[in-house]
Amino acid sequence: MLAANNPALHSWIDIAPTSDFPIQNLPFGVFETPERGARLGVAIGEYVLDLYAVSQHGFFEDLDIPTQPKVFRRRSLNGFIALGRPTWRAVRQRVSELLRHDNPALRDHEEAMHACLLRQSEVTMLRPVKPGNYTDFYSSIEHATNVGIMFRDPANALLPNWRHIPIGYHGRASSIVVSGTDIRRPNGQRKAPDAAAPTFGPSQQLDFELEVAFIGGRSTELGHPVPIQQAEDHIFGLVLFNDWSARDIQSWEYVPLGPFLGKSFGSSISPWVVTLDALEPFRVAGPAQEPEPLLYLRQLDQHNFDISLEVGIQPAGGPETIVSHSNFKFMYWSMAQQLTHQTSNGCNLQVGDVYASGTISGSTPDSLGSMLELAWRGTRPLPLSDGSERKFIQDGDTVTMRGHAERNGVRIGFGEVRGTVFPALNS
Repeated sequence: MLAANNPALHSWIDIAPTSDFPIQNLPFGVFETPERGARLGVAIGEYVLDLYAVSQHGFFEDLDIPTQPKVFRRRSLNGFIALGRPTWRAVRQRVSELLRHDNPALRDHEEAMHACLLRQSEVTMLRPVKPGNYTDFYSSIEHATNVGIMFRDPANALLPNWRHIPIGYHGRASSIVVSGTDIRRPNGQRKAPDAAAPTFGPSQQLDFELEVAFIGGRSTELGHPVPIQQAEDHIFGLVLFNDWSARDIQSWEYVPLGPFLGKSFGSSISPWVVTLDALEPFRVAGPAQEPEPLLYLRQLDQHNFDISLEVGIQPAGGPETIVSHSNFKFMYWSMAQQLTHQTSNGCNLQVGDVYASGTISGSTPDSLGSMLELAWRGTRPLPLSDGSERKFIQDGDTVTMRGHAERNGVRIGFGEVRGTVFPALNS
């Protein structure tokens, strides 16, 4: 039996070579239709495989999944994730077997096939998890250095603690929305450098942040840290994440306690969760860490992933311009280090929690992961293909982020995370 990641696998479903969702991927998500309600699904090519329908037709009967099939008829993946890694792997492996070109079980069962497969264009994707908690890290050394140069001392861009701990803060989980949800420009306090007092009104420096987030896969008890050797056992999978940011609101409010209203008005998450198992072939070593981390954060194996990322800006009624090409492998602090540090004080984890990477920037001008950097705090306007320029994101702009990993002829993609900015409400 071929493993689900084998490059030689191909499906009886016609899948374009450029598709994000070949048989080697099989990411999990939650979809909805008026007839079926909300259900868990797996992406395959241009289709969604309805896991509730698959279960109803008996294809999971020998997998001993507790509470099936109702676990597949939920509005989030949380209940399924809570069943544990052996169940995730068993379901993914069985789905892989059912979709292989030489397996007639589903392919030749006309009633089951029509019940189980829907076109992605015919469903509405929901937020994949219901997060109880959201942590936003600050783990790109290029991004942190750029911000330090802009706002502090260029000769000492990184704060003294940055190379010693994965910096992060506790964000607002309730405002994480699925891709395609409109983003309302936030109102807030801003203070110009030469102003005597702050004013209140719509943010004038609305920005995107190119991030990848991981989804918590296991709950832990309060007071019980997770050793770094076990950290990835607590990760279900990865999503694309746009952590929208109002730079002018944030720069006024963040001293002394950090981001607040400049970040909590909205974060966009992609609907498909790509499992760590699917990304296993794309592991790479991360950047050299100097000084060597303290013992509890030291990792021996490859914990970064080679995932190409891009950001496009599309003005209302105009063409899209790709403004950034970056890569998740640039991250200085790995997901394993982030999770281990999160729990090092005994903080307990919950299934479905979201942990975002922080803005992902590279070392070249076209690999920067925010408008703050691309337009260098508004001093270098960024040209778009319609002839306009951007210092920050304008009303009517649609920001789309995409990502994929590719090796040995196999492309494992994330789809996209997209959001259109609407004007602020009258204050």
